[in-house]
Amino acid sequence: MTSTRTTAPREANDKEDTMGVTAAKLIRWSGLAALVAGTIFAGIQPIHPADVVSSVTTREWTIITSLKMVMCLLFLVGITGLYARQVGKAGRLGLAGFLVMVLGWAVQSCFVFAEAYILPVLANNDPKFVDGILGISYGRASEVNLGALPALYTLLTTVPYLLGGLLFGIATLRARILPRWPAGILAAVSAVTPAAILLPHHIQRLVGMPVGIAIACLGFALWYERRAHAEEPALGGIPQLGHTGGD
Repeated sequence: MTSTRTTAPREANDKEDTMGVTAAKLIRWSGLAALVAGTIFAGIQPIHPADVVSSVTTREWTIITSLKMVMCLLFLVGITGLYARQVGKAGRLGLAGFLVMVLGWAVQSCFVFAEAYILPVLANNDPKFVDGILGISYGRASEVNLGALPALYTLLTTVPYLLGGLLFGIATLRARILPRWPAGILAAVSAVTPAAILLPHHIQRLVGMPVGIAIACLGFALWYERRAHAEEPALGGIPQLGHTGGD
């Protein structure tokens, strides 16, 4: 009887430890997802093909938009991990920023899917419609009626991109768990990005580079933090992660 009583709690503790380690690994790999997504986002801005109908059927367009599709999915994973790492200290502001950012990138992935796999099919048969869709992201007037698509894009992608980045950046600064300087960049650039509408479109794209770099740096910090603690000798349970941000 004594053996049975001592074995059961031990098995329960082992199970909890295994679940905890698995959660820690998932958060760590989500950091890598954020690192890759942010790197792609920053890297494609200066080389993105022009948003014109003639670009849609090119190999460069296929490559870049396919990368963008992967990027959107990785952003969803990465942002979730960044929030999970600081959920205890991010508060309601962090939750709001997380939800808004996830909404924006989820809807953005739908538009990117259309750019990559639907617009090339329509480019020859309905170039005016394709041109109208391409112009949505920066407010270019369309020659055809696009219905509610421009309004939906603004409401569900542009606004969440700006507001989510601002809220999440501020919440990360306040949480003081992840490095503060990329969080500050994320918040600051998200706040001033609306002014970029005054710039030519090819210059507007470059404004997105600091955002990508900031998220990539946050992702690297999360991934490296988990990796560093995983390499330390385990002292039982889940390794406790130290503060990586500077005051």
